[in-house]
Amino acid sequence: MIKKDTFLSTTGGDNAIAAGLYVVATPIGNPADFTFRAVETLKKADILVCEEYRNGLRLLKKLGITEKEILTLNEHNEQQQLDACLLKIAAGSSLALVSDCGTPLFSDPGHALVKVISDAGYPVVPIPGVSSLMAALSAAPIHLKQFFFAGFLPRAEKDRAAELKRLNLMRVPIVLMDTPYRMSAVLNAVSAAFGKKRTVTLAMNLTQPDERILTDSVSAILENVQNQKKEFILIIH
Repeated sequence: MIKKDTFLSTTGGDNAIAAGLYVVATPIGNPADFTFRAVETLKKADILVCEEYRNGLRLLKKLGITEKEILTLNEHNEQQQLDACLLKIAAGSSLALVSDCGTPLFSDPGHALVKVISDAGYPVVPIPGVSSLMAALSAAPIHLKQFFFAGFLPRAEKDRAAELKRLNLMRVPIVLMDTPYRMSAVLNAVSAAFGKKRTVTLAMNLTQPDERILTDSVSAILENVQNQKKEFILIIH
């Protein structure tokens, strides 16, 4: 299937943008990290697609955007919303997909939506910006030629240990992320699987006033941050 033109400008004077899905990166902490293109896309898109209505509404209010239709798309309703989103685009609407923060689709809902829209021949347009993954990697003291994004580990302790045992066979930097309240648990699991002396970089609350980026043995970092709860990215060297 030949897809429609995906080079869609959002910098012109027209108040509308072409029908399609725009995957928009938003700040992960510092509001100054919003790109001009991202703001203009959110202003001009007909519909905002987000995980939670309240978070989407808060985002629009921060930007002074009013009277924007909001559709929620999350793990509970994704399948039901696919047809609705596709019909909106088929009718000529532009949809801006955002996650709660950062670049969408890294451990966020939306993959099925991207596939449905793409398979139907409509453009899926990335509006790049902040990514906690890339921010952490850029500040890690490693010569980065390749890495493995492992994302969220299994929640069950036995399954988590099995997955880390598998990851320990890899010979590239491994990137993990999880919710703030599991930060210590992830560090303890990594220590058990990779050894207490394994070097890691822990990037916490990136772009925020209390941002901290620590590189040391996993045991030393555990002593430093034990029982703290922070948004984090963990890179195992």
